[in-house]
This record gives sequence, C-alpha cells and structure tokens, in this order.
Amino acid sequence: MSDLQELHQRIASCPDCDLCRTRTNAVPGEGPPDAEILFVGEGPGFYEDQQSRPFVGPAGKFLEELLASIGLRRDQVFITNVVKCRPPNNRDPLPGEIEACRKYLERQIELIRPKVIVSLGRYSLAWFSPGDKISKAHGQVQVKDGIYFIPMYHPAAALHAGNMRKVIEEDFKKIPAVIDRAREAPPEQAAPEPEPEQIRLF
Repeated sequence: MSDLQELHQRIASCPDCDLCRTRTNAVPGEGPPDAEILFVGEGPGFYEDQQSRPFVGPAGKFLEELLASIGLRRDQVFITNVVKCRPPNNRDPLPGEIEACRKYLERQIELIRPKVIVSLGRYSLAWFSPGDKISKAHGQVQVKDGIYFIPMYHPAAALHAGNMRKVIEEDFKKIPAVIDRAREAPPEQAAPEPEPEQIRLF
C-alpha cells in the first residue's frame, strides 16, 4: 500500500470533527499519485458524500468540461477538497472542521508534489492565502511554497450565476501556460517578469 493510499484510509475513518457523525462517506480525493496539477475545492456535496468521490455532481460535470477545454482529462489531475466530509445541508465548512482536515491536505500536497495547485472557491483560497479575496485574486498566478498557485472561482458559481461561466473559462485558459512554465523551471528558478498571457508571479 502506498503512503497516499494509507492516508486515504485514515481519512475514510477519521473521527477528528463532528462531520464524522453526519457523513455517509469521507471523500479523500482521487487522481494520479504523481499528478502535475492538484485541484482543491471546498468540501463534498450530496453526490460526493454518496459516492466517496470528489466533484461528481453538476459542478463536477462543469469541471470536466473545463478540463476538456484545455486538453486535459479528469484522470490526469488530482482532485480533492479542503474538508473531506460533507457539511450538513451543504453549509459552509466551519473553521474547526477546516483545521481538523488541515493535516490531510498538507500531507496530500507533500506526497503528490504537484507542479501547479488550483484552488476552487473562497474557502480553498483562504486555506492557501488567508486574507485574499477571490474577486481580486482569481486567475492571478502566484507562487506558494515553491509551487505555482492559481486561485479560481468554484465551478458551482457558474451554476448559480450564468455570468460567472465566462470568467471561469477564461481563468482556466491560463493553466496550460503555467504547466509549461513549471515543467521548464521550478518557481524559485523562474523569472518574475509577467508573461504575454499576463501571468503574474509574486
């Protein structure tokens, strides 16, 4: 059993917050253990809780469309969430729940060692960049702990507000250039100047 599989077994039986009492299944995440891109959402919803898989509901279908639009398949990326169990009635995750799960996401990043991390939604952004506002940070490429980091709106935002769809699609178009850049040189070796596609590093 790999370290990642062992971690996911621990998540599946985790008792560290009250979400363990209301979940049907924990949702550790899925994807290649050496994925170049890690997508981090906020928390599982109804369908995810039922299937123990991330992003399998309507937002997940849109995410798969977004991946296809940049030439990627779901099985080529790793997808997880800040909290691994569904908050009741899909409410926002509480600070204590996020902290209880922090060790799991930290370990996933350590084991997968992605070249690029894409946060999906404001709670995911806050996990990586406390204080940043998604309305200003979305689509802006940063470097966090030696990894390229791109905050984006959650795909579900497009389901609730049609005008968000175009914004999310445009942000997604930046991913291939960031992957190429990450393959060429780690962030600490990369020049800080903005690229023509308006990648901004800081």
